Amino acid sequence: MKNTRRFGGVIKVKPEKYPYYAQLHANPWPEINAMITSCNISNYSIYFKDGYLFSYFEYQGENYQEDMQKMAADPATQAWWEECIPCLTPLDSRAEGELWATMDEVYHLD
Repeated sequence: MKNTRRFGGVIKVKPEKYPYYAQLHANPWPEINAMITSCNISNYSIYFKDGYLFSYFEYQGENYQEDMQKMAADPATQAWWEECIPCLTPLDSRAEGELWATMDEVYHLD
């Protein structure tokens, strides 16, 4: 049985870009959902409040870094990110190399 790792992230969305970002995610490209699933990610959600986006997903693979490299190398994912990233403003407090600032899990009830 694989262990589940949970991830939460936060980022700002540019107010003028939020409608486009929301529309993209209301109708995600099928190849994007397929890539996310093939990289062992499930239960992926993004929420919006007061100019911030919060993401949550679960990872059940064997090698997170390898799966993220696979996703980043995918041409469809790169095209998707070209649409999404201009809508976002990363937090100053994010770690080096992060787009979304990783959040610390404070509580989880199984």
